[in-house]
Amino acid sequence: MALTLKEIAEIVNGQLKGREDLLITGVNSLELAKPGEISYFKDKRYKHLVSKTKASALFVSEETDLFKGAQIIVPNPALALAKIANYFLKPPLRHPGISKHSYIGENTRIGKDASIYPFVYIGNNVSIGDNANIFPGVFVGDNVKIGDNVVIYPNVVILNDTVIGNNVIIHSGTVIGSDGFGFERDGEVHIKIPQKGFVQIDDDVEIGAGNCIDRATFGKTWIKRGVKTDNLVHIAHNVVVGENSLIIAQAGISGSVVIGKNVIIAGQVGIVDHVEIGDHSIIGPQSGVPKSIPAGSIFSGTPAMPHPLFLKTSALIQKLPDMHKKLLEMEKKIKKLEEREKR
Repeated sequence: MALTLKEIAEIVNGQLKGREDLLITGVNSLELAKPGEISYFKDKRYKHLVSKTKASALFVSEETDLFKGAQIIVPNPALALAKIANYFLKPPLRHPGISKHSYIGENTRIGKDASIYPFVYIGNNVSIGDNANIFPGVFVGDNVKIGDNVVIYPNVVILNDTVIGNNVIIHSGTVIGSDGFGFERDGEVHIKIPQKGFVQIDDDVEIGAGNCIDRATFGKTWIKRGVKTDNLVHIAHNVVVGENSLIIAQAGISGSVVIGKNVIIAGQVGIVDHVEIGDHSIIGPQSGVPKSIPAGSIFSGTPAMPHPLFLKTSALIQKLPDMHKKLLEMEKKIKKLEEREKR
């Protein structure tokens, strides 16, 4: 596939400086780009690569003299590249139809143009939409509903009663619908609380590899439209994740947390149960969140605090050794003064 620079500029609503008829066949980084490919320049730390790149064109936020080829000026070069990259993206491989080496349960409906690889298990009373692509080693339990254009990569486990919307991508090794971690103590014994709910994943969600999304105790664990999770994320029972939120690797979200829309939860964040994270808020990496966070705020640290306060406390922590040394010196001086007064 190839696009002219004029077509690319129209797609990203950019201002083209250069040949309109120049054909572009792919995207790449500044360092790896070849003639016929387009790259982007956004971060000034990489300006030394701009004059060396072999790309035929660049997305830039403002025209630069460092690059002699064609340039498309856009507000966000990285976003423009992402949009164009999707035009050159090769779709996932597909098995032709439903493999005879897969298992299909009773009363199960599979939509048209589905691709079901060998060694897929699909349980009873399952509904799978049109154009689904299910790779080897996937387990789909009973009473599961899967929408149109869903891609489920190898070795995903989708347990009973899960509901998955349209245009969802689930990467390898993820488990959806396992029991929530619910126990009550009876003396020295832990009594399991049956997990009777289910998981609902709305349209346009992408779940990373190795995620664990637990079924609800009652009701549902709900991942709303447009949510994207990185690899190795745990979402506990009855959590609600709002529209278009991002959850980065190794984050752990305890039960019954309500996350608003357009929230960013950075890597290795831990959130205690039954708190609310307001819309458009950001939680910095390795933060521990013990209480609710208001909308539109940025929190960091353990325990999580407003980011400006976190920066101040972090700066003070680095000074603690010197402060401690000075404090010891002051104590010695005070002790000497007290001894003189006693004489």
